[in-house]
Amino acid sequence: MNTDMKKIVMLAAWAVLLSGCGGRKSATDAAVDPRVLTRGTVAEETTVRLTEEFTSEIEPYRENDITPAASGVHIDRILVDVGDVVREGQLLVTLDPTQYTQQLVQLKTVEDDYNRLLPVYEVGGISAQQIEQAKAQLDIQREVVANMKKNIEVRSPISGVVTARNYESGDLFSQQPVLHVMQIDLLKVIVNISEQFFPNVKVGMPVTLRVEIFPEREFTGRVSLIYPALDATTRTFKVEVEVPNGDGTLRPGMYARTIFDMGSKQGVMVPDVAVQKQVGSAERYLYVIVGDSVAERRSVEVGRQVGDRVDILRGVQAGEQVAVTALSKLYDGAPVEVKQEQ
Repeated sequence: MNTDMKKIVMLAAWAVLLSGCGGRKSATDAAVDPRVLTRGTVAEETTVRLTEEFTSEIEPYRENDITPAASGVHIDRILVDVGDVVREGQLLVTLDPTQYTQQLVQLKTVEDDYNRLLPVYEVGGISAQQIEQAKAQLDIQREVVANMKKNIEVRSPISGVVTARNYESGDLFSQQPVLHVMQIDLLKVIVNISEQFFPNVKVGMPVTLRVEIFPEREFTGRVSLIYPALDATTRTFKVEVEVPNGDGTLRPGMYARTIFDMGSKQGVMVPDVAVQKQVGSAERYLYVIVGDSVAERRSVEVGRQVGDRVDILRGVQAGEQVAVTALSKLYDGAPVEVKQEQ
């Protein structure tokens, strides 16, 4: 190999060597930054409305079975049908009047006897004891007729609407009610409320109702009764909510959500996306950014949610910064770089 050829080989070797050294330097320069890029937001102190929601079924304000006093009698006439509106005291059902007619005839006979004996007594023809016995018999028969008339004339004890009819005219009445009447121009909801709210609920306080069938509407009721005793098993107490229904929109049996306004309190709110749930447990936690450089894992107790923010009852102070992005990459003590809001 001549001198020129040796120079060419040596230059090529140096080029390869320099190329290798340059590659190692680029790899070092491109090393991954250990910091996690995240966005933070400040936990804010704000006023939180204490609204509580409970589910229950709408019930008629009052309801009654229309049932004669005696069984085993034939129904003469049923004067109303399902859907008819009735008023308190209205005649709804009459029963077979045969026995009533017989007792009415007997009353006429007793009255005639008394009226015949009275002039005789006045002129001294019979004793005072005899006229008193006749008067007592007359009073008894009048009471029998009056009671029998009540039995054959069945009237509504409330104003409302007929919701069931179980017989036809001419049927033999047994045990099942002839009719069922509900008052639905005024409704009620019985709600079971946790004992912690017992001091907050007052008679007369307004309550908002929502039903699934009318998702765009809200209905207003008021607390009409608070049951005095708590259920020892469920630690709840019953509250009756009275709901006006003059337009007949609501119906008994509808499923309703009742919303109670329990007042307000000062709370610390953070975005709900910042709070995570520990897999396999009920623990909730989030990451607080300490000194804009380190993520600190905090267990928290959460309260109510308002929109996309949640009230933190324990674990975070107002003014602290919490992470809201890249949460899956964070761990306790992780170095972070806080991304600035645009």
